[in-house]
Amino acid sequence: MKTEAWLFAGVAGFFLVTGVGYAWFSQEPAGTAALTVCFLMAGLIALFFTRKYRIGGYRPEDRKSGEVAERVGALDFFPPRSAYPPVTALGAAVAALGIVYGLWLFVIGLGILGAGVIGMVFEYAHRGE
Repeated sequence: MKTEAWLFAGVAGFFLVTGVGYAWFSQEPAGTAALTVCFLMAGLIALFFTRKYRIGGYRPEDRKSGEVAERVGALDFFPPRSAYPPVTALGAAVAALGIVYGLWLFVIGLGILGAGVIGMVFEYAHRGE
């Protein structure tokens, strides 16, 4: 995280210098406000990465001797066969066509899309004992 903290601190420094220069020479408040917000957002991200580095220390990818096997863990369970991803894709396609051809087709697409998403969410849900 140390590299990311330095990277975003550099971005925040760039926006600080650019914002001060812009405010000095332009006397225009909208651009100055935008550059100030960019500085604050980059500074916040730099602060987050600095804090994560101080709490967690070096990660395997931060060390020259780090190995890929140090970060490997269990990925997750992936279902072998499911009908819900194609249903979700079909619902998204019909909803997109509904934007072009009419509200009635969009509503049908949202219904199909909702059925597909709910099916994917609850397909392997715990059903109790």
